[in-house]
Amino acid sequence: MSTHKFQKLIVKYLTRQAKAREMADLLEWLNYPQNHILFNEFVKIQFALDYAMKKYDAEKTKKELLKEIKRDKNIFRRRPTSLFWRYAAIALVFLGLGYFFRNDLFYENDNKLLVPDEQSITLELENGSIQIINPSDTKEVWGFNGKLIGNQKGNTIVYDSNSEIEELSYNTLKVPYAKRFELQLSDGTMVSLNAGSSLRYPVKFLNTGNRQVFLTGEAYFEVAEDIERPFIVNASTLNVQVLGTEFNITAYPEDNASDVILVEGSVAMFPGKVNPDNPTTLVPGEKGSMDRISENIKVKKVNTNIYTSWRNGELVFRKMPLDNILKKLERHYNITIVNQNRTLGKEVFNASFKNQPVEKVLGYLNTFYGIDYQIKENIIIIN
Repeated sequence: MSTHKFQKLIVKYLTRQAKAREMADLLEWLNYPQNHILFNEFVKIQFALDYAMKKYDAEKTKKELLKEIKRDKNIFRRRPTSLFWRYAAIALVFLGLGYFFRNDLFYENDNKLLVPDEQSITLELENGSIQIINPSDTKEVWGFNGKLIGNQKGNTIVYDSNSEIEELSYNTLKVPYAKRFELQLSDGTMVSLNAGSSLRYPVKFLNTGNRQVFLTGEAYFEVAEDIERPFIVNASTLNVQVLGTEFNITAYPEDNASDVILVEGSVAMFPGKVNPDNPTTLVPGEKGSMDRISENIKVKKVNTNIYTSWRNGELVFRKMPLDNILKKLERHYNITIVNQNRTLGKEVFNASFKNQPVEKVLGYLNTFYGIDYQIKENIIIIN
């Protein structure tokens, strides 16, 4: 079987188009050990993030498929539909769905084009004055008192650790939907802000005491180590304390929980209303989720790539309710989505998108999951 034919077969296999004979062809192809290398390399290259989540094992999958066939010798002839779903379930565990979007291997819904609103990134100074930030600019950044506080270099503002500021003075950076931006704080800490987020932070940290910032939305922190001055992120009722580490915080006001994903180092989580004598400590590869109502914190092991892929413009959803997916799409594309199907909104889905226009994302959801939509007056309506 040629590589091109094999790729087409995999696509048909996972898009509900594969026939029983094609299933048999795939199994026959996998019976040759030399094809396992080709198969695994194909998955490794095309599925990138999904491959990192769980190594694909062609031999194990082949055994699972053969086991199903041996269970009923006539399974292809008598139950092609149910057979497909059995095999697809096995394959989806390993493959995920990212490949199909990268290669446009599904039809596009013939619908109206969306025109997202264009909003600006803004920097609010201590005195309330607001500056418009153009991500393509290179310029000096001045404080409300006329003092130089930093420089903008394209999509990043770098604050000067040697500025003449002697007392706490705060700036607030607001990033609208469909945009991202970065900051280097005066202590060297790097902060990447996701769409629909804002960060309030000192223009210059004091020489003593905590380094505290205030987050709404989502951000990735690479904290400069300073044992004498702990770094604290306040995200509504959640506080996260670190000395030097890398982590992601998601704390949008409309979400039911605030999440902390630790990539390196260690962090301590605690509700803002509770004395932090007994905080919840995370180790790398863990996610801590705090329920906004009960303020209970749950910890579990995760693949951190899923939660930090937004920094590269990717959207990755794993076992996520459709309502949550739609909200993330609204932020990412600055669009309005109305879901009229409440039952469907609670169902969970897997998907991966990278640098794709929203029309293709919608076409994907329609093709793979049968999610019907229409566009009326620049609003997406899920039926």
